[in-house]
Amino acid sequence: MTPANPITTNAGAEQITPSFKEAFLFWLKLGWISFGGPAGQIAIMHQELVDRKKWISNDKFLHALNYCMLLPGPEAQQLATYIGWLLHKTRGGIVAGVLFVLPSVFILFGLSYIYIAYGTLPWVAAIFVGLKAAVLAIVLAAVIKIGKKSLKNNVLIGIAVLSFLGTYFLNLPFPALILTVGIVGIIGSQYYPDLFIAAKQAGGTSRADVQGQHNQTPSLSRITLLLTVFLLLWGIPFLGLYYLLHGSAFATEAYFFTKAAFLTFGGAYSLLGYIAQAGVEQYHWLTSLQMMDGLGLAETTPGPLIMVVQFIGFLAGWNHSGSLRPFLGSVTGSLIATYFTFLPSFMFIFLGAPYIERLTGNAKMSAALATITPAVVGVILNLGVWFGTQVLFPASGFAWFSAILAIVTFVVMQFYEVGIIAIIAGAGSAGLLWHFLGF
Repeated sequence: MTPANPITTNAGAEQITPSFKEAFLFWLKLGWISFGGPAGQIAIMHQELVDRKKWISNDKFLHALNYCMLLPGPEAQQLATYIGWLLHKTRGGIVAGVLFVLPSVFILFGLSYIYIAYGTLPWVAAIFVGLKAAVLAIVLAAVIKIGKKSLKNNVLIGIAVLSFLGTYFLNLPFPALILTVGIVGIIGSQYYPDLFIAAKQAGGTSRADVQGQHNQTPSLSRITLLLTVFLLLWGIPFLGLYYLLHGSAFATEAYFFTKAAFLTFGGAYSLLGYIAQAGVEQYHWLTSLQMMDGLGLAETTPGPLIMVVQFIGFLAGWNHSGSLRPFLGSVTGSLIATYFTFLPSFMFIFLGAPYIERLTGNAKMSAALATITPAVVGVILNLGVWFGTQVLFPASGFAWFSAILAIVTFVVMQFYEVGIIAIIAGAGSAGLLWHFLGF
């Protein structure tokens, strides 16, 4: 393995630039351990990339996160793509984005087949009970860490609290929230600059912050090339499905999931309602009960929560396979749903990231980000509370085993240097043991 290159920042803190191989192995690992939907995945990336590996600074991480939260589609996968691009340019972004999703493609396909052929397996569900508790602890730890680094005064704390209340109780659309707090930051910085202009974190910037692809000047030729590549990657498969598999659900599926990827802002949770309604009521690809079961499978597997689209695609292909056999139709449907859902995310990052990076250090942008970051903290807390409600208060009543396991996991993470893999493995094993003991 090519060794990482340590450098020393102005404050004396060592920052690490990973080799491409090291980054590849990390993104591969992340794809297998990224449980808990967007809140858990953002938490894991922050802990691993900022706190443990120091591949990217906290400021740069939040700068990327703020942009990804504004985009339609799965924000956690987009964040991984953005950071991969920062570290190793276009190939880094492609590897990070693909590997973030790829393990869940195999896992969820296997679980989908087991579900349709044999029904649910109690011992598998028991493992995921433990995993959910661990993810709950990871999210809580991330909110605390990010909050400590970004909520620097009472005004920013107040913005975070109001953002949480607005999203949790009022279902305030995230783009509207971000636009509002950004304007507040820009206006407020004119009158109270000490409160609204974000200060740089101690420790300076990492080498990844100053050597990434974002140093290249965005150009019309680059935009034209990226759009041409995207249209080819989208158009060729779509036309093939339309003309070669006419009479099946596949071309409709490709068009629908592309449209969903472009039109649904606010992350996975806003996208779920849209695709669930269309998949069940409009296209009749699956039943409402199957949709709920699919969401449960997606919640308890690594990868983005929006991977439930693969389950929908699986059943669309199984039930409406046209000239294909049901199994081959389910394979085709799964791949189509995944491909056409995530393809636009790569375009959003590769087109927009160079421009976003050029705004780093801009006074008005800094003022806007000073208020957007606390809003993001509030939204992550909202996702964490939503996830915690599902974990601790299932239909059977209060899940005291999950609560105890989450508390133990949180304490271990906060006071001991225990890696994510050990946390995930230990929690899953605890859930399985609890099942075998008959509880």
